[in-house]
Amino acid sequence: MSTYTQTLYQIVFSTKHRQPTLAKEGREAMFKFIWGILKNKKCHLYRINGVEDHLHIVTSMHPSVALADLVKDIKLASTDHIKETGLFPDFGGWQNGYGAFTYAFSAKDNLIRYVKNQEEHHKKKTFREELIELLKEHGVEFDEKYLD
Repeated sequence: MSTYTQTLYQIVFSTKHRQPTLAKEGREAMFKFIWGILKNKKCHLYRINGVEDHLHIVTSMHPSVALADLVKDIKLASTDHIKETGLFPDFGGWQNGYGAFTYAFSAKDNLIRYVKNQEEHHKKKTFREELIELLKEHGVEFDEKYLD
């Protein structure tokens, strides 16, 4: 028998100390670079978006890819790329850790819409508020002192 999977993830992480260093003008180039990493890992990108201090990735992962390794590779490679190209001059790196949440495939369209509308969404809610909401929604236990 072959291997069949369908795991839809929303991966979320922020800049170090949530510094607002991801200027709108450079985000599209960064998103394309991250898309290339995902393609090389045989992952399917459904949507990537973000604002000044964090990003969201909606992807399904190839069964041979470990989530922690994928996020580590994205962070390391994108940090190098940002620094080499000068894409975001004040970028100091990514935060330690990340959030990763699974979804039923039937939720894909709503999830894509949610990620697509990040700028509008963050006119009303901070990243911290959004993260707490996601953690609670997915039943993830957390200590608020580690969210800063």
